[in-house]
Amino acid sequence: MSIKLDHHHRITAQKLFGHPLNHNIQWIDVCALLSRFGEVHETHRGNWAVTVEGETISFGSTRTRDLTEDQVIKVRHFLEAVGLRANQVAA
Repeated sequence: MSIKLDHHHRITAQKLFGHPLNHNIQWIDVCALLSRFGEVHETHRGNWAVTVEGETISFGSTRTRDLTEDQVIKVRHFLEAVGLRANQVAA
């Protein structure tokens, strides 16, 4: 699968796949990236979720501006599941 990302999305993906784990990844940037793969929406509980081909995955609370470590890992796994790999976003 060929996934085309613009510069802004590529930077966000690099942060998500980075080692050591990046601690200042903003939800607004992640939602913009996730929208490349499906419909992004906020649930009635205040969580960000993305729906791809009828399947919805929630990424947890958005009470803070930045993602938690667990949320970064969950988003990373989601991106890998839809075909985006760390080597595709390398600088």
